[in-house]
Amino acid sequence: MIRCLPWLAGLRGWRANAAAAALGLLSALALPPLHLLPVLLVAVPGLLALIDATPGFRTAAIRGFWFGLAHHLVGLYWVTDAVLIEAARYWWLVPLAVPALAVILAPFIAAACGIARLAEPGWRRASTLAGAWVLADLARQFIATGFPWNLWGTDWAIPGALGDVFLQPAAWVSVHGLTLATLLIAATPAFGRRGAVIGVLGLLLWGGWGAWRLTSASPRPPQVVAVIVQGDVPQSRKWDMHLAVATFDHYLVLTRAGILNAHQTLPGDRPVVIWPESASPFALPNDAGARTEVVRALGGVPLLAGTVRFDAFERPANSLVAVVSADPPQQIYDKWHLVPFGEYSPSWVPLAVQLVRGGGFVPGPGPKTLRIVGLPPVGALICYEAIFPGQVVNESDRPSWLVNVTNDAWFGDSSGPRQHLAAARVRAVEEGLPLMRAANTGISAGFDAYGRELGRLGLGKAGTLVLALPGPLPPTPFARGGLLIPGALATIALLAGLAPRRNRETQR
Repeated sequence: MIRCLPWLAGLRGWRANAAAAALGLLSALALPPLHLLPVLLVAVPGLLALIDATPGFRTAAIRGFWFGLAHHLVGLYWVTDAVLIEAARYWWLVPLAVPALAVILAPFIAAACGIARLAEPGWRRASTLAGAWVLADLARQFIATGFPWNLWGTDWAIPGALGDVFLQPAAWVSVHGLTLATLLIAATPAFGRRGAVIGVLGLLLWGGWGAWRLTSASPRPPQVVAVIVQGDVPQSRKWDMHLAVATFDHYLVLTRAGILNAHQTLPGDRPVVIWPESASPFALPNDAGARTEVVRALGGVPLLAGTVRFDAFERPANSLVAVVSADPPQQIYDKWHLVPFGEYSPSWVPLAVQLVRGGGFVPGPGPKTLRIVGLPPVGALICYEAIFPGQVVNESDRPSWLVNVTNDAWFGDSSGPRQHLAAARVRAVEEGLPLMRAANTGISAGFDAYGRELGRLGLGKAGTLVLALPGPLPPTPFARGGLLIPGALATIALLAGLAPRRNRETQR
C-alpha cells in the first residue's frame, strides 16, 4: 500500500475523483455482513494520500464527496428492494432512490475531508480526519430527521466471539467511539513500519481489554422466557385484507406452539410473547374481537405486539402494545423516529412520496419504558429506531431490557436486514441491557447485555425462538454520559490535529 500512495498523490482531476470513488467502494466491503475490515487499511491511507495532494479545502472536499458517494451507493443498495415492493406506483424511483440518499450523505464525508486538509500532513491530518468524520456522523444522526446508517463502528459487529470482544468498548464510547478508533488505526499504514506497529499494538490493546471484560462478566439468572414469533409474511401479502384472517391465525398458531415450547424448555419461568412490527393485520388497541382471540391463544401469558393503532382523531400510529387481557391495552409505545417517505412525507421535501398509504403515521413523544405486571420494565424500539445510539432509552425511567420489533420484509434477502441486526446488537452493548429482536421475515435474535448472541431465526423462516432473558448490567459509562462522550473524544482528536506544530526555535 505504501508504494501506491505516491501514485495516488500524483493523480489529478477526474482521475483523482475516480480513485476516491474506487476507495469508497472498497471501504464499503467492511460493512456488515461482509466485515472485511482489512480493506480499510487500504482505503483510509489512500484517501489521506489524495487529500495530501490537493491544493486546499475545496478540492479535498470534492475528493471526499466522491469517496462518500461510492461508499453509500454500495452500503445502501438494499433500499431499492423497498421501492420494488411498490414498483407499480414508484417505478420511477428505482434508479433514483439509492443515488439520492448517497448524494445526501456524501457531503458529511466531504466536509471531514475538507477539514482534514487544513491540518498538516502526517498524523495530525489523520487525527483531524478521524475527529471531523465522527463529528459529521454525530451531525447526521440529527440533521433532516437523522439517518446514522453505515457507521464504521458497526463493522466490528462480526458474528461470533470476535465481534463480542471488539464491541465491548462501545459500553464506554458507543459506536461513534469505535468509528473514531477504526479510522485512527486504519490510517497507520500510511506512516510506514512505525505506524503499522502502532496500529497492531492498538488492536491488541483493544481486543485484550474486550476479552478481559467478557471474562470478568458474571451472567445473571434468567428473569423471563422470551417467545419471539417470526411469521415470515411476505410484504406483498402483509396488508392484503383478503388474507388478514389467515395471517392473524398464522400468528396465533405460532404463538401457541411457542408458549408450549417455553413451558417445556424452561418450566417455572414466566413467558412473554413478542410479535414483530405491525404483525397484526388488525389494529389491536381498537379491535376488541381481535384482542379476545389473542387472549385465548395466550392463556394468561402477556404479549408485546407490533400493531397499527388509531388515536381519538383516527390518526394512525406505528405502535407496540402490551396485551394482557381483552381490555384495551394500557401500556402503549408509539414509534417516534419515523422513516422519511416510508412512514411520513417530510415537510422539507417538495415531493409527497410515501410507501405507506393513508397519509403516513403520527410520531410518538420519544423513548418510553413499558411496565407490565410480572415482567421487568422494558424499553421499546420499533424498526430503525435501533440505529440511533444514545436515543433508545428513557434515562429517567431506565428499563431492564430492550425489545426491538421490526419488519425487514421490505428489504428481502439483502444486506439491509443484516446491517439492521448488527446495529441493534451494538445498542445492547452501549446500554448494558439485553435485547430481544422480533422481525417479520427475519432476522429475529436475542443478545445479552454484552452483545453476545443467545440465538436467532434466520431470514425467510416461520417459527418461534424461545430464549431465557438475562439480567441487565448497571448503567454503562455511555448510558450515563451519552453522546457527549464520543463527541468530546472526536473534538479532542480534531483539535489535536489542527493544533499548530511548534518548531524547535519556539520550543527553545
